[in-house]
Amino acid sequence: MKIRIKFRKYGIMKFIGHLDIMRYFQKAMRRADIDICYSAGFSPHMIMSFASPLGVGLTSDGEYLDIEIGNELSSESAVKRLNGVMAEGVEVLSFRKIPEEKSANAMSLVAAADYEVRFRENSLPADCVFGNGLEEKWAAFCAQEQILVTKKTKKGERELDLKPLIYESRCQEDSVFLQLSAGSAENVKPELVLEAFAAYAGFTLPEFALQLHRKELYANLAAEGEPRKLISLEDLGEEF
Repeated sequence: MKIRIKFRKYGIMKFIGHLDIMRYFQKAMRRADIDICYSAGFSPHMIMSFASPLGVGLTSDGEYLDIEIGNELSSESAVKRLNGVMAEGVEVLSFRKIPEEKSANAMSLVAAADYEVRFRENSLPADCVFGNGLEEKWAAFCAQEQILVTKKTKKGERELDLKPLIYESRCQEDSVFLQLSAGSAENVKPELVLEAFAAYAGFTLPEFALQLHRKELYANLAAEGEPRKLISLEDLGEEF
């Protein structure tokens, strides 16, 4: 049976990298006595796949991993067992069965992500803070016909238009909400958007100016050529 686990990562655990999180969950599965399936072959390993690695320093309410289990364990019981062995900074939110027709792994499904961006104290100029210029400049930035940036990749640098890759954005009371393209086709990091905004507004963001929180990951269920139809990875599964 294929299972999708949703978890949150917060507090001091934001400084733990992706590879260590993988090892952490391998140990958690054994400690929680989850009947996880193993691969065949000379060196079997747990069948476990994460949706989208979270960068070091980011917190999140919407992280996912897929596993396969051998026996049917209720969602409620599994969540309780796993949270019973979790360290502070990681909390399992749901444990859902993935129907056969939706069994593609989470990593291949990711198409968009929600982020909440906050600014550290004194990281913005006085004429570009919440309630004093930021909202107007953000609206003007997003209203541009193109938002051209230079994106660094493993193969070098390329010019990229962020405009069609920012699906939604708005200023909130003390943060900026962003829904961005994600996944293997075109992955946009919130840092890139905020750096482009700072350049547009005529200032430079100091190092470590941003506090980034990932809210959710989505799949796109629309057929090719149709408008986006985003659904959270969690909602593709069902409680049992």
